[in-house]
Amino acid sequence: MHPAPSVIIFTTCSGLGFGLLIWLGLGYPAVTGWVAFAFFTIAYVLAVGGLLASTFHLGRPERAPKAFTQWRTSWLSREAWCSLAALLTMALYGGGLVFLDTRWSGLGLLGAAASLATVLTTSMIYTQLRTVPRWHTPLTPALFLSLSLAGGALLAGQTVIAIWLLAFSGIVQIAHWMRGDGALNASGTNIASATGLGNIGTVRAFEPPHTGTNYLLSEFVYVVGRKHAAKLRVISFALMIALPIALLLLPFNHLFAALAVLSHLVGVAASRWLFFAQAEHVLGLYYGKR
Repeated sequence: MHPAPSVIIFTTCSGLGFGLLIWLGLGYPAVTGWVAFAFFTIAYVLAVGGLLASTFHLGRPERAPKAFTQWRTSWLSREAWCSLAALLTMALYGGGLVFLDTRWSGLGLLGAAASLATVLTTSMIYTQLRTVPRWHTPLTPALFLSLSLAGGALLAGQTVIAIWLLAFSGIVQIAHWMRGDGALNASGTNIASATGLGNIGTVRAFEPPHTGTNYLLSEFVYVVGRKHAAKLRVISFALMIALPIALLLLPFNHLFAALAVLSHLVGVAASRWLFFAQAEHVLGLYYGKR
C-alpha cells in the first residue's frame, strides 16, 4: 500500500492522543486546574490533529461528514462516532477538572472507554481487509491498542506502567512483523486465483495489463526492498521501544522524559510507514507485482 503521509500522521498522532485521554479518564495523572489544562491540550492537539490529517487523504475532504452515515456497516463510520463521543465526553470531564476542580469519575471512565473504542475502530479499518493478508489478523488491533496505551502512559508520566506497556508493545510488534512476512503466501491467494485462470493451467505474468500506471497501482501497490525494510524495522523498534525504556529506567529527569516521548513518537511514525509500505494488497498479483 502507498504510505501516504496523511494516514501515517493520522494513525500515529491520534493513537497517542486518545491513549493519553484514556489515562486522563482513568485519573492518571491526578491533576486539576491549569496542569490538567496542559495535559488535555496535548491530548486534543494529537487526537484532533490526527483526525484532521486523515481527511487530506480523501479525494473530496468536504465530504468527510458523510462518514457518520454508514455506522451499521463501516468501521470508518464507527470510528467517527466513537471519536466524537470520546472528545465530547472528555471535554466535559476535563472542564470539571480545569474550571471546577472537580473529578467526575464516572464521566472519566466513560470517556476512557470511548477513547479506547476509537483506537479499536481505527485498527479494525485495516484488520477487516482480507485483501491485505498482513493486516488481516488479531495482532493488528493488539498492536494499535498496546502502542496507544503505552504512548498514553508515557505522555501521562506513568513511568512504571509505560515501561511494561512499551515492552509488551515491542513483543506484539515483532509478532506482527513475523506473522506478516508470510501472510500473503499463507493466504492461498496467488496470480492464478487473482486472474481466475488457474483452472486452465500454470499462470505466469507475461506482460502487465497496460503500459502506464493508474490509480490502483499508485495506491495499492508499493514495493519496499527487504534490506531497506529490515533496517527501518531496527530503527523504528529502537526509537519506539528500546530507547524510551532505557531513558525511563534512568533517574527521573524532565529532559529524559521529553526525549523518551519524542523518540517514541518518531519510532511509531517509522513503524506506521512500514505498516503501510509492506502491506501487500492482492491486487498486485494481477499486475505481476508480487
